[in-house]
Amino acid sequence: MGNCLKSPTSDDISLLHESDRGSYGDADADLEPPPPYQEQAHMPVYHPTPSQARLPTQLTEEEQVRIAQRIGLIQHLPRGVYDGGRDGSEKKIRECVICMMDFVYGDPIRFLPCMHIYHMDCIDDWLMRSFTCPSCMEPVDAALLSTYETN
Repeated sequence: MGNCLKSPTSDDISLLHESDRGSYGDADADLEPPPPYQEQAHMPVYHPTPSQARLPTQLTEEEQVRIAQRIGLIQHLPRGVYDGGRDGSEKKIRECVICMMDFVYGDPIRFLPCMHIYHMDCIDDWLMRSFTCPSCMEPVDAALLSTYETN
């Protein structure tokens, strides 16, 4: 039986020692290590239309007004905390269809007028792009505005 390793032993740990051969076998061993990972400041990205993504500084005044109105409508949607059912026999929704993760007891959730529920972060991001329910495609703004008109 042949062995493809050229060393007399089956484990050649000298490959693991960078100090023996430099950085990946390069002749320039005095290269500085890369800088540590630094997280950049998170700049929000807004979606004036579902197919466009822009930084706040790139939005027109009209787009800023529409986004502010949308944020206001989202804040009026009811929210709650997922409790999973009292006895476990209830046939409840157990998964957020946006992120496809199971709901966990205590997760913040948001209710849409069509009675579908989602993780609050997931649906808020979704509604900033498209103001329809991801499950039934019911327009959220029409249902939400009609509840204000009846009150």
